[in-house]
Amino acid sequence: MSSSVMNAIRVHQYGNTDVLKHERIELPEPKDNEILIKVRYATVTPFDWKMRKGLLHRVFPKSFPYIPGGSFSGVVEKVGAQVTNFEVGQAVFGSSMYGGYAEYTLSTEEHLLPMPNGLTYESAATITAGAAPAWKALFSEGNLQPNQKVLIHAAAGGVGQFAVQLAKWRGAKVVGTASTHNVEFVKSLGADEVIDYNKTAFEDVVDEFDLVVDAVGGNTLEQSWKIVKKSGTLVSLTQPLSAERAKEIGIQVHFNTRQATMDNLKTIAHLLADGQITSEIEHVYPWYEVKEAHEKSETGHARGRILLEINSN
Repeated sequence: MSSSVMNAIRVHQYGNTDVLKHERIELPEPKDNEILIKVRYATVTPFDWKMRKGLLHRVFPKSFPYIPGGSFSGVVEKVGAQVTNFEVGQAVFGSSMYGGYAEYTLSTEEHLLPMPNGLTYESAATITAGAAPAWKALFSEGNLQPNQKVLIHAAAGGVGQFAVQLAKWRGAKVVGTASTHNVEFVKSLGADEVIDYNKTAFEDVVDEFDLVVDAVGGNTLEQSWKIVKKSGTLVSLTQPLSAERAKEIGIQVHFNTRQATMDNLKTIAHLLADGQITSEIEHVYPWYEVKEAHEKSETGHARGRILLEINSN
């Protein structure tokens, strides 16, 4: 780290991909409780482009300019005076409120984990942005148990791919929905049944699920109310759900009511490192192709996760 400036992607106003600006900015200095990380990979998620467009400003107001991206993997570059659990040169992954689309980012001990042996930087970058929401939906909120029946919408996506594998790891019967060209992929993840939503309306062919996990929203979420069994659970990853309606029909509903813990993330990291689950990467873009990465994410048809490679070593 010989320079006091770094490359970063910053947003100065809401808008299309043209507002993603490549800039040289001052290298951040970690406070006593902070850790400076040299970023290897940052994950590009729907949250990132929805934020960029201003679609989330009422829920997540931003001060301009800001650096997008919260999930990353990298190497510890410098630690603050009060940091005791991390050291320079350590491979880590986690989340950052500072922003991950930059050569260096800041995090804290509460939001960072060491990478176990066998875990790649690419897979590590997908944990907080893909596997963590899947764990939250299935277990923290959904309380999924062995032999229960779960339906996972968008099963080939960045969250869905993990949800299928983690549900099978827990011993559940897993049904997923996917587009025609992703049916075989979702089967390869371990799904017991895959519904091709291009050909079949899922609500016409399945019902009585202990748990339904929806990452689509809109009509898909609306139709999902019908197929949850009495006392079952519907978890939305996109929008709030009516508690009154849930009470009327006798089911549980959740939207961001609980989160995966750091211990949960540690478990996921070891499952990935041991090869018990895998992380599908749709595409890795160099950091300067951030516009193309956002455009790909906006199609809604990425298989697995999209990454930005920030530093190659």
